[in-house]
Parts: sequence; structure tokens; C-alpha cells
Amino acid sequence: MPRTYQSSSSNKVATFFSATLLLWLVSVLFEIVFNKRRELLYIVAGGCFYQIANWVFRVRVSRDPLFVNTSVSLLHSAITSSSVVFILVNQWSITGFKRMFEHTQLFEGTWPWAYQALCFSCGYFAYDQWDMLNYRLYTGFIPSILVHHLLLLICVTLALYRHITINYLIVTLICELHSIFLHARKLRRMAGIRDAKSRVVKVEWMLNLITFIFTRLVSHVLITIKLIKDASKFEKGIEWPLALFGMAGMNLLNTFLGIDLFNAFKKETKPQQNNQKHHE
Repeated sequence: MPRTYQSSSSNKVATFFSATLLLWLVSVLFEIVFNKRRELLYIVAGGCFYQIANWVFRVRVSRDPLFVNTSVSLLHSAITSSSVVFILVNQWSITGFKRMFEHTQLFEGTWPWAYQALCFSCGYFAYDQWDMLNYRLYTGFIPSILVHHLLLLICVTLALYRHITINYLIVTLICELHSIFLHARKLRRMAGIRDAKSRVVKVEWMLNLITFIFTRLVSHVLITIKLIKDASKFEKGIEWPLALFGMAGMNLLNTFLGIDLFNAFKKETKPQQNNQKHHE
């Protein structure tokens, strides 16, 4: 009986998120075909690119769905973080640091290559949602990862449709630098490399924690402060409440992620400490 109930709940979850993903795809294709929004083809290109990468990993490296999914996620984090750093450095050289973070720049402007990079990353979110649904790479009655991807798809796609907050969203994606080490740690553990005393693990943990603090925790708090400070500069509408709600959600997720990271760090280093005491 419990298994039947769990299977039924899982099917409902898959049906709901598959339906929302299909509606999203229809919306994007409608914009491209009927509204002649050719710039949105970068979304399709992004989705196709990461799906092809999935097939390559599956054929060449491993057929384990979780390993393949994590490998593609690592690829996405590397490409996106590199793109974001390039966009920020390029804009800094053009306008200077202070001017590039003015409200009009972040809200209404679009830095060179920012729109294309955001579209390409949006295509990844759609691919990843499909891959997780296809191979049931989620747990729980309301899977947080599927909810996270759905909210990202809605917010990012609306921004792309309206050509607003593009630069704000690009700045938030600097957190993908930290995601590189999150995915690398997961792949490392799946490969059986778990010796906390090894130099590889120590360096990985150091970079993991440093990038978490600066590219995820601090950067997202600063963006939230910027939104609150510039509240009066937003026009009346849904943009400011939606942006503030989104950043509040991100900061909350970052808090939970930080707790999980701290617990994981203690768990990985604890066996080493216990072994040292045992030898003494």
C-alpha cells in the first residue's frame, strides 16, 4: 500500500512538472515563430547543446543517469561562470565599475552578450528539468530542485520576453562559480575519491567554501541590499516585489546550502580526526 501511494504521488509530480515544462516550451516557440523573436533561438540552442552533451557523456563516460546529469551540470556551471566573468570584466573596461552597477544599467540596460548568455543558460534549466523528470532524479512529495528550476524558468523567461533586469540576472549567475565545486565534489564522491587527507580533497573544499562565501552568500546579499536601496527607482508594478521575493528565496536557499556544506565538511573530516585519535 505505501509503495502504491508513493508511486501515485511520484506520477502526479512528474505529470505536473512535465505539463508546466511543455507549456513553457510552447510559449517560447510561439514567441520565436509568431512574434518573430529570433533572439530567443539562443534558448533552443542552449537546450540542444546540453542535451547533446548528455548523450556524449552517456556514450563515452557512463550510463548512470545521475553521474551524467551531474557532469552536464558541471559543464553548464563552467560555461556560465566563464561567460558571466567575461561579461562583467568587459563591461567594467567600457563603463567603469561604479557606472555599470547603476539602477538604469541593471534594470533597463543589457550588457554585450548578456542576453545571449542568459538565453543559453535558460535552455540548460529546461534541459535539466526534462532530464530529472525523465530519469526521476528527484525525491520528495514536492521536489525542491524541480520547484527551483520551474521558478527560474518563469522568472528568467519573463525577463527575456520584456528585456528588463537582464543585467541583474547576469550578476546573480556569478554563483555558478561555486556550483562548479559543488558538482565536482559530487562527481568526486561518486568516483570513490573520499580520502579527506588527500591534497585534491583539501583544495576542493577550500575552493568550495571560498566561492560559496564570495560568489553566492556575499554577492546575493549585496544584490538584495541594492534592490532595497533602489526601491524608489522602480516603476509601480510587479518587477520590484518579484525581484525582492526572488532574492529573498535565494538567500534562504543559500542559508540552507551553507548549513548542508558545513555538515558535509564535518562529516568528511570526522573520520580523519577519529583515525588520528585511534592511532594515538
